[in-house]
Amino acid sequence: MRLRGLRYHRLRLTPPFGVRLGEGDTPRAHFHFVARGRAYLRGEEGDLSELNQGAAVLMPRDGPHALLSEPALPCRHITDFETAALCDAVDDVRSCDPDTCRSQDTLIFSGCMELDLGSLHPLVSLMPAVMRVDPQEGRQPELLPILEAMEQEVCGQRAGFAGILTRLAEVVAAAIIRSWVECGCGDANGWVEALRDPRLGGVIAALHREPGRHWTVESMAREMGVSRSVFAERFLAVTGITPLRYVTELRMRLASQWLARERLPVEDVARRLGYGSQAAFSRAFKRATGHSPGGYRAASAFQSKDY
Repeated sequence: MRLRGLRYHRLRLTPPFGVRLGEGDTPRAHFHFVARGRAYLRGEEGDLSELNQGAAVLMPRDGPHALLSEPALPCRHITDFETAALCDAVDDVRSCDPDTCRSQDTLIFSGCMELDLGSLHPLVSLMPAVMRVDPQEGRQPELLPILEAMEQEVCGQRAGFAGILTRLAEVVAAAIIRSWVECGCGDANGWVEALRDPRLGGVIAALHREPGRHWTVESMAREMGVSRSVFAERFLAVTGITPLRYVTELRMRLASQWLARERLPVEDVARRLGYGSQAAFSRAFKRATGHSPGGYRAASAFQSKDY
């Protein structure tokens, strides 16, 4: 897993307030920590979560959502607020009179993160829409000192506090995901079962080690040591997709990562993934993503500049 903060905001808001976030074109995660006061988190479907002081939430899938002092308030998008840079990755956002900011103002540290599980990216779609840790609920006590440190940094504004907060936020977000994994991954138990099955997990590991190998259902069944029909039925029952579709999706996820992040030449990506020609790879990539490899890389470079 790779978890990297892209852009953070320290929000100082005088109730009543409503801040809208998300709505980007690139899948990203969002992190929010309430350092002082309380707020409501309203999701894309209108579902509400009350965030008490000290609570942190991770939203693994990008989508429109809002932070509000009361559930039914109108919202402004975060880009419509005046901001001031605290450091390269952190902006200060205020919706209050700087000369009369009060102790009852709500303080929130909010971040946009890149959550990359690499070739296991399907797990992101199976995560809950909102993953939270709240000191008042008594779970994950090991996070309490980190949450308390975040609260002190947000409220105290000591030298270097903005940079320290970005690192603490990444630690808390990673710990939230780890807790989900340790609790069985919720509705993703099929994937967990597949990875823990010694024989089926061995096949999946082999696919990830050699994504460019000429995989067929027969060759995967031999890897597992069962018949073609038994393997295909078992794979579909546990993962929810067919073996060949899994191979194709794995290759396209890796191709997207290599093109956008590692900036590999298209011909190198095609060769790594076992395609006989660059043209064959380009056709497969466009069928899967709707973009040519070059167009996808250019669009990813442009979107990475946006928040």
